[in-house]
Amino acid sequence: MLIDLHMHEMTYSKDSFLKLSQIVEIAKEKGLDGISITDHDSMGLKDYAAEYSEKTGFPIFTGIEYYSLQGDIVAFGIEDYPRERIPAQEFIDLVKAQGGICFAAHPFRNNGRGLGEHLCEVKGLDGLEVLNGSTSAAACRKAAKYAGRQGIHTLGASDCHVPEKVGVCATWFPGEIRTLQELLAAFEKGGMKPAMYSEGAYRILEIPERRKIRKIA
Repeated sequence: MLIDLHMHEMTYSKDSFLKLSQIVEIAKEKGLDGISITDHDSMGLKDYAAEYSEKTGFPIFTGIEYYSLQGDIVAFGIEDYPRERIPAQEFIDLVKAQGGICFAAHPFRNNGRGLGEHLCEVKGLDGLEVLNGSTSAAACRKAAKYAGRQGIHTLGASDCHVPEKVGVCATWFPGEIRTLQELLAAFEKGGMKPAMYSEGAYRILEIPERRKIRKIA
């Protein structure tokens, strides 16, 4: 199953030019099985996204891209989140306390929004974006090398803000996922892989690992 885990909708992400209906339409055209709305420091679209998902029968998961003091972290499965910036470790701990999952977004992007070398300091992340459709190939390669060395779950996502970026990268999961609880359980099971959209189809990538995939703990 292919899911884009990191997407922005215009209602609460003011730098996005995408409506939810447009995201879903393009996602279906490209062959995605589900999408995720992870707006900047907001989960305001949650209720509307749930209604739209039920109406269309298309899985839509609402999370958040939270800007911690050390960089962006995407989280799912939480109800409460800080309205101010706090350290990355504090946010990760907050997510875990609520039974959620979180992963580092575009960790080596050159705009200071990724965790970068702070990845060596934080504990409890459930994964790492090694393919981000809005980040340079060099930064993605660096993330992939880091994930391979550390044995972290490898993920792909578009980080889309404009139509042409919807679904350019995604994550392949070995089982069917239609609910948030199933998404959270999938991270516990593992086996996901990053995927890239090219020439009308998705190509699943194999990231070399030095040891068995595990959480940072």
